[in-house]
Parts: sequence; structure tokens; C-alpha cells
Amino acid sequence: MGERTPRSIRVDGLSSLPATPQRRQQRRLAVAARELITRMVTSSAGEADLAAAADRLEEVVDLLGEMPAEHIYEGFSEAANAGPALRAMAMAMAIDSGEGNGEDPDHGTAESDEERSERLGFFDQSPLIGLANPLSPPLVLEHDPSSPERIRGTVNFGPAYEGPPGCVHGGHVAATFDELLGAAQSLSGTQGMTAHLEVDYRSPTPLGEDLELSGWVQRTEGRKIWARGTLHVDRRLCAEAEALFVAFGPGDFQVLLEARGG
Repeated sequence: MGERTPRSIRVDGLSSLPATPQRRQQRRLAVAARELITRMVTSSAGEADLAAAADRLEEVVDLLGEMPAEHIYEGFSEAANAGPALRAMAMAMAIDSGEGNGEDPDHGTAESDEERSERLGFFDQSPLIGLANPLSPPLVLEHDPSSPERIRGTVNFGPAYEGPPGCVHGGHVAATFDELLGAAQSLSGTQGMTAHLEVDYRSPTPLGEDLELSGWVQRTEGRKIWARGTLHVDRRLCAEAEALFVAFGPGDFQVLLEARGG
């Protein structure tokens, strides 16, 4: 058998996330909040109507404020240097590819849907691909079935992301490339953090239209991974980007967790 092509951690992590009852409601809440944002930025209501809406929204904020809250990485913040967080990602990838059985390789015990949902839930909180994050457009990423060396994506930006009239703000385009290429870099067989991102804007990126993205690994050198990507609408090139990622280990990730109080 030939050597197996590496998979993208964030693509497989999100796609293998169990839809527990709690997660379904989190995503439902995010859909409502996403629609709320759209209605807010396009509303031309008068003072009285806006005041009434604000009053009701403040009630919802108070309601959520009474509920438990935690950092999105708390599910595995004890990950420390043994790297169970990275192990959880590897488990998700193995299960998705049919090579795993859902067991923790270190402990030989199968995870329940609730346990996996908690440990992998941070993928669902991404501001770009997370279905439980109202800031997410969301960007949908998948392995390109016609080219295993590529990640492809689709996204449709609403009015909340407007920059120039009728166009997506360039900052959101850049963030989208960061997420796309962050997924594509995993195809190198390792994972790193963004060290440099360069975007060339070739033509306006329209709001309200289905945008198509493609990302791939350009080359690797030691801990460095270079990836490139494109963004098109109806075959018209809107932007292209190149990013440099630097690989890190579980210990490096733990430093970030400790610095943010995780």
C-alpha cells in the first residue's frame, strides 16, 4: 500500500464532533445570534423600536449571564506536556478515516459522545469555521476529493462583513485565508502557528455570493511550513495568499494556555 496522505486536524476535528443535545442547542443559539447581527446592521427602525429591541436583547444577555461559563480550552487545559489535547485530535482524525475505534490509545477506553464533544468543542468555537460561534460566517472546509493534497472551502459573507460598498472587508478576507491555510498546512504531516501571512487582493470580493477557496502546502523546511491559497467567485480570482507556519509541540501550546489563565 502507498503512503497515506496526512489529514487536516481542524477539518476532521470539526466534522467528527458529535452533535450532542447540548451542542445542537449551542449551534441553534449561534444561528439566532448570527441572524440578529445581520438584522441589526441592516435595520432602519426608529428610536422607539430600537429601544424595545434593546430592552429584550438585554434580557437575553442577563439570562446568559446567569448560566455557567468557561474558556473554550478548559475541556483539555490539563493537557500540559503529555499532550492529551493533541491526542484527542489524532483520535478524531483516525475515527473519521476509519482507522480508529474511538479508544484513547493511552488508556484503552472509548470516549462517549459527550466527552469527545467537550474535548474537541473548541473547533466549534472558531470565529471562522465554528458553528457554535455567531461571529463565524461560517466558512466550510473539507478535503478536496479530487485532489488529496488540497483543502477546499466555501463561504458566503453577509452584510455584517462589509467593507467597500457591496464588498467583503479585506480584514475578513485575510482572516479567512489564515483559517484556510491553517487547515492546509496539516497536509504536510505536522501543525504550526502563523508566523507570516501575505494577501494579494486581485479584484473585489462580493458580499452575499458563494465564494470558493483552495489551499495547499507549497513546501516545508524543518519546522517551517509554507502554504498557498486562492479565493474565487464564479471563476474570477478575488485574492490569493501565502502563509508561513512554524511547527510547535504540546509544551508550547501549554505555555499559551497558562498565559491566558487556562
